[in-house]
Amino acid sequence: MEYVQGNPDDLDQGYLTQDQEAQLAQDSLVEKIRLIIDRLPPEGVSLSEIRDLFGQDGLLLLTVFLTIPFIIPVSIPGVSTVFGAAILLIGVSRFLGRTFWLPKKIEQRVLPTEKLRAGLDQGLKILQKLERLTRPRRMQKMTSQGLIGTLNTLSLIVGAVLLMAPFGFVPFSNTLPGLALLFLAIGLLQRDGLFIFLGHLVNVVTVTYFAFLIAGGTVFIQRVVHYFMGSPS
Repeated sequence: MEYVQGNPDDLDQGYLTQDQEAQLAQDSLVEKIRLIIDRLPPEGVSLSEIRDLFGQDGLLLLTVFLTIPFIIPVSIPGVSTVFGAAILLIGVSRFLGRTFWLPKKIEQRVLPTEKLRAGLDQGLKILQKLERLTRPRRMQKMTSQGLIGTLNTLSLIVGAVLLMAPFGFVPFSNTLPGLALLFLAIGLLQRDGLFIFLGHLVNVVTVTYFAFLIAGGTVFIQRVVHYFMGSPS
């Protein structure tokens, strides 16, 4: 049997057969992600391996996959930076109309499959509920091309940058941009304008939240400096 990616003897390495590739085209969003999760190498998985499983035509589906770990409270060290960078490059590729490319330093980063799969399995339960709420061709103006399409792609880029922000220790700092990206990707895949709108909205909420964090942190630092360095009254 011929394989879509890699060597025909590499089935255990996570590559999809042509039959599985055909199945991906028919399955629901959750079933597609589940098939990919089942094909992850058990010992560890690199971003390049995940990318090859989806292929160039599945970049939005890949975006959904990369955001799932952030909608549940599971900490996987380094994932927000690596996955956020990948989503950023997907957004830039869409914006420039070019082929998706990853720097070697990012694509060769190996992540623990066991922890990643655990997070993905939990996130799939939420994704399944979200998928049931989607309605194709709802708020069609939000799914149009031209200026709206450009704004949607820019929103993906903004969400990815927010996901990469160094606030991982703060509650909801990964969850909020992860949700924004998930809504946007699902909306674009399912052509559901309401989900795209929710993605934009959560991005705005995330920016506001981060602004409060930065402002609050600045005030706190100023008070600490004033306390230790200020002149006694």
